[in-house]
Amino acid sequence: MQSEPDATSLPPALQEQFKEIRRGSAELLIERELCQKLLRGRPLKIKAGFDPTAPDLHLGHTVLINKMRAFQQFGHEVIFLIGDFTSLIGDPTGRNATRPRLTPEEVAENARTYESQIFKILDRDKTRVAFNSEWFSPMGAAGLIEIAAKHTVARMLERDDFAKRYKSGQPIALHEFLYPLVQGYDSVALQADVELGGTDQKFNLLVGRQLQESYGQEPQCVLTMPLLEGLDGVNKMSKSLGNYIGIDEQADAQFGKLMSISDELMWRYFELLSFRPLAEIEALRTAIAAGRNPRDVKFELAQEIVGRFHGAAAAEQAQTDFIARFAQKSLPTDLPLQTLKTEDPEGQSLVAALKAAGLAASNSEANRKLTEGAVRIDGEKVTDRALKLAPGTECILQLGPRRFARVRVERG
Repeated sequence: MQSEPDATSLPPALQEQFKEIRRGSAELLIERELCQKLLRGRPLKIKAGFDPTAPDLHLGHTVLINKMRAFQQFGHEVIFLIGDFTSLIGDPTGRNATRPRLTPEEVAENARTYESQIFKILDRDKTRVAFNSEWFSPMGAAGLIEIAAKHTVARMLERDDFAKRYKSGQPIALHEFLYPLVQGYDSVALQADVELGGTDQKFNLLVGRQLQESYGQEPQCVLTMPLLEGLDGVNKMSKSLGNYIGIDEQADAQFGKLMSISDELMWRYFELLSFRPLAEIEALRTAIAAGRNPRDVKFELAQEIVGRFHGAAAAEQAQTDFIARFAQKSLPTDLPLQTLKTEDPEGQSLVAALKAAGLAASNSEANRKLTEGAVRIDGEKVTDRALKLAPGTECILQLGPRRFARVRVERG
């Protein structure tokens, strides 16, 4: 009896493709099904949906778009689905309260900006942009009821966020139950072979598989990608948390933010955002282990990302300007990073940070130096003894003319 295919049984060219598809991913459901689809030799339909709930995309969004680009380079059909209809419902994923609904005008304006941004990564000529209002707007109530009949309340309450809200007595609006169904039906309408999404979207993506089977289609494979941590290294990148790097931000701003991430987080960004082969990234790790300055490797990451959105010349100038800003403030750029742990959710006090970083022998000395005006943060004088460095803060502390420490504050 012939065994079902897995990645190791694929021809060499498909094994390389499979390896790149899995790069940085969290979960693939189901591996043997994707192998079967690849072996057929036809281009697959790759779907990823984006609700235009805000006008600007950030690097966290590009994790999925980068994966779409990888599929595109292997000759598959990429469908960038703008959820202009689902946005009117509001995605309840991860919410402990009902999400405010957007107006049709807000959705339309945000969708226009998405189209202008995605082609900085995807090939415009090889990308299909679809709007799910194309099939939902003419569907009517009868069509939605038909879709709803193919799912149960019990299955909906298996979803973690719904279950928590139900048990705690928090309201769940009926229209929120429609969201996974509507997203799932998108896969039916597009006859998707593979759907991409964040790990927080797994439930919705699996609803797509179920609905495709209910409509007599071969179920899609599901590839989930991890949620990219923001600049704080803790929470997922989010505009509401202020820890994001926007695609449309100026080159200098993008470069500076990328240089502010921790050395550890840098590798996560390399894996999920860089287009470099994994072998090259591993060589960079080896070089740092052998003594290369992590700052120089971070320069390479910032150059690549900024160059992608602004061009190589702008990236070079951003690096020149970044170095010049530090030089003007007489700040060294090759300091090792010290991680300072704090249990205080508001952050670590500057006084404690000066002592922990080895710049002051005691809290009393740190307080005295603050009063004397001998303390600077990133070259700017500070005198507030009550100042706290919030979790996620990375900066250069200076005490006096020649004592420096590069620190990062983290909860723990």
